[in-house]
Amino acid sequence: MDRPEQHLEIDWTACRGHGLCADFLPEHITLDVWGYPLVGGAPVPAGTVRRARRAAADCPALALTLTQGGAGRRGVE
Repeated sequence: MDRPEQHLEIDWTACRGHGLCADFLPEHITLDVWGYPLVGGAPVPAGTVRRARRAAADCPALALTLTQGGAGRRGVE
């Protein structure tokens, strides 16, 4: 049974540009010139899901979430 794809989503009303998410997931998250995260539209690979969960849990503003499926993704380059 295939697992549903998981994607990173940013809550822009909560994000304060701390940048910790990019430290945890540099291969998936880059920072813009103001320090706010940019995520690509690709699904998070299974081998990276654990670090993606940690990045979401450790976000000081709780602005990063890992969601199943592709609907509602925000913060896409």
